[in-house]
Amino acid sequence: MKKITHFLSLILMLMILSACASKTSTATPLTNTPEPTLTHTPEPVAPTPEPTLETHPIYLDPEAPVEARVEDLLARMTLEEKLGQMTLIEKNSVQPKGVTEYFLGGILSGGGGSPESNNVSHWVEMVNSFQQAALETRLKIPIIYGVDAVHGHGNLKGATIFPHNVGLGATHDADLLTRIGQATAEEMAATGIWWNYAPVLAVVQDIRWGRTYEAYSENTEVVTTLGTAYLQGLQGTSLAEPFTVLATPKHFIGDGGTTWGTSTTNNYQIDQGDMQVDETTLRTLFLPPYQAAVDAGAMSLMASYSSWNGTKMHAQGPLLTDLFKGELGFQGFVVSDWAGIDQIDADFYTSVVISINAGVDMNMVPYDHVMFINALTKAVEQGDISLARIDDAVRRILRTKFMLGLFERPFPDPAWESLVGSADHRVLGQEAVRKSLVLLQNENAALPIAKDTPLIFIAGEYADNIGAQCGGWTIEWQGVAANITPGTTILEAFEATVSAGTTVQYNRFGRFENVLDENNQPAIAEVGIVVVGEAPYAEGQGDRADLALSEKDIALITQVRPQVNKLVVILLSGRPLIITEQLPLADAWVAAWLPGTEGQGIADVLFGDYPFTGKLAFSWPRSMEQVPLSALQASAEGALFPFGFGLEE
Repeated sequence: MKKITHFLSLILMLMILSACASKTSTATPLTNTPEPTLTHTPEPVAPTPEPTLETHPIYLDPEAPVEARVEDLLARMTLEEKLGQMTLIEKNSVQPKGVTEYFLGGILSGGGGSPESNNVSHWVEMVNSFQQAALETRLKIPIIYGVDAVHGHGNLKGATIFPHNVGLGATHDADLLTRIGQATAEEMAATGIWWNYAPVLAVVQDIRWGRTYEAYSENTEVVTTLGTAYLQGLQGTSLAEPFTVLATPKHFIGDGGTTWGTSTTNNYQIDQGDMQVDETTLRTLFLPPYQAAVDAGAMSLMASYSSWNGTKMHAQGPLLTDLFKGELGFQGFVVSDWAGIDQIDADFYTSVVISINAGVDMNMVPYDHVMFINALTKAVEQGDISLARIDDAVRRILRTKFMLGLFERPFPDPAWESLVGSADHRVLGQEAVRKSLVLLQNENAALPIAKDTPLIFIAGEYADNIGAQCGGWTIEWQGVAANITPGTTILEAFEATVSAGTTVQYNRFGRFENVLDENNQPAIAEVGIVVVGEAPYAEGQGDRADLALSEKDIALITQVRPQVNKLVVILLSGRPLIITEQLPLADAWVAAWLPGTEGQGIADVLFGDYPFTGKLAFSWPRSMEQVPLSALQASAEGALFPFGFGLEE
């Protein structure tokens, strides 16, 4: 039995040696270097683990140079983390846990994107919940939260709402624009938001465009000067300061120069249409404000929905990459407009590939971030988008986040909440209103109005309507003609300004027959005020083929005229309206544009406490035959009120 066991042991040893010899003989060395002797059987090769973080990585060191921090962080990121940074989702389409799961780079509130309780504390709670979710990811990269604070923090109830840009253009006051930018940045920062989708740098050539009021002027120089001043107010001398926010010049490029009837979006006519000009015109008329913005430190740019000679801007590599990033030296990131890349092609995957390769770095996805990330992942895996292009986009996003100080200051200080709608900001808004008013006509010494005028009639539903004063992009995307946020209406301002002995009678329909004089007859007021104009709107829903004053407004003016000795019309509008035939109906006409919440500024000027100083930044046409601007320039008759016009009483 022992002999058999010994024999079997020998056979087993021979088999093992034979197997080892077989393995050694079939191995092919990579070099001529002798293969090292193995002292143990090697373990199977495991997948490479995710990069681990040392105690003090460079990217978390606030003293390290920004570029060093960017490269250090980028080297640690997985593809999934990179693609998440390129994704910007609307807050109603994602829960905070989605930020953590998909490593999302940004969240935004669209027009009307407020929390259920629209106040400062709930805004802070909402934004902080998304930020906290971002900081729970492996690399703890903060999100950047964005809003359209185009004339103050307009989604937030109680914020100071400044005049829309069409009015600020009439101030021609760069210092004022800088101070408004600073105040807006403070109110945004109070809610933990450091990214503003403003200013609009459109040089408007056709006032039928529904976004005319978002622009400063038809004049390139005015847009350049005021747009740069406002950007500097938002961004300050350093983006890292607590009360500075990232500006976003938009919409690149030429969105104010599209051709009527070329839009293919919904029932729009000119918004998101086609700019049909040559390169020389593009460079001389529309490009200078963007060059100035880059020179002033812009680190975010929004591409336009519009097209240039048939090609969507979101697909314009020669413009986004070659011109803006290359020639102009832009170091920040390009963000799409709301679902802007979707318009490139009927196939979403194709749209993603084209837009990212053209130069879009962060995609504003309103509803489905997973679909975008999946498409982007597929594009990289299939080689349709290079990893180098992904790294370039993420590098630009990270650079901006580091410059903003988000890694060191991801949350706002609760003490900042008192800045929202503060007395100082409302005083500034009042100043802006005063300086934006343009006196178009003043006959029979109708203005200024004496504060001790015995009887004043005020008519028009917009005389006591904050929403009408503010226009679109206020609380809701399209705005609401109602008292939707705290402020001072025109009626309230007049009542607060007149003497104790003055009677102010208000009737929205202009019916004052029941106001009787000492003889028990219908009274004739010394002064009548009629407030008329456009209902709130935004974007292409404001495209209008006919800019005539409404029949309702004409009837109101006609109704009040015989009941007063002197009649003043206050016009609330987002652009010049056709009023040529109605001018003789009133003694004075005031273009008040969309003044925002601080209606006291109107009373300040109409009662003579301050002079009229506003000058038109848009030519005022006599008729629709003079629209667009090129038709007016070709007209032998000339404008009703030319660019730069404004009486001073």
